[in-house]
Amino acid sequence: MAWSDSYLDVVLIPLAVLFPAVYHLWLWRAVRRSPLSFTIGISAAARRLWVFSMMKNNEKQAILVVQSVRNVLMGSTLVATTSILFCTGVAAVLSSTYAVKKPLSDAAFGAHGEYMTALKYAAILAVFLLAFLCHSLAICTLNQASFLINALSPSPELRLPAVTGDYVADVMERGFRLSLAGNRLFFAGAPLLLWILGPILPCLCSLVMIPVLYNMDVVEYYAEDEGSSNCGGGANGGAAVVMDAGSDQSMVEV
Repeated sequence: MAWSDSYLDVVLIPLAVLFPAVYHLWLWRAVRRSPLSFTIGISAAARRLWVFSMMKNNEKQAILVVQSVRNVLMGSTLVATTSILFCTGVAAVLSSTYAVKKPLSDAAFGAHGEYMTALKYAAILAVFLLAFLCHSLAICTLNQASFLINALSPSPELRLPAVTGDYVADVMERGFRLSLAGNRLFFAGAPLLLWILGPILPCLCSLVMIPVLYNMDVVEYYAEDEGSSNCGGGANGGAAVVMDAGSDQSMVEV
């Protein structure tokens, strides 16, 4: 009888986790091979160009740097706040003395035992806590990057030898990667929230999310020009920006 109640959870929930995991593994490998065919690689290259451009005319564009980074910080703060609110709600349900879980269990397919109920809420809590942690680290890293961009002074006496353009761009990119990881973990929490209502909805939600994420990540129109560009990847498989110190021109190398 126990197997007949839980076989849907045993079959569908691993599938709901497997589909996004396989997609993101494919995405990671594809971005390393051809970064400019995906919005992640194009955005990384554009941010690197932006960092070098802001550092070159820092005295005139210091306010623009602060405002641009502030807009990103507001988005990360919103998602981090929402994630911790979900964690607070799950903790409140788990510690509640009211019988709020029994009506949901009776109306849902799949296992209704105490162990399965605890597993559902623990999985939701873990995913949203990880999303909150990623966005918190992203906020700290992006704040550091904004200070580093404005710390580059044209005066040689006020320059820090370790603060180079490549270092600042790497710090900025690290913050955006943490923000991206937090967003994807936040998206992964949606199927887990639906798991409270049974194992069928999480599997369907994961299937629907794959084409949505694909349309967000893949740049279709770039495939025509891919053969004319060097998409073999560099040493780290990412897009690199080379600045010419004697001119105002910059070049993206992939």
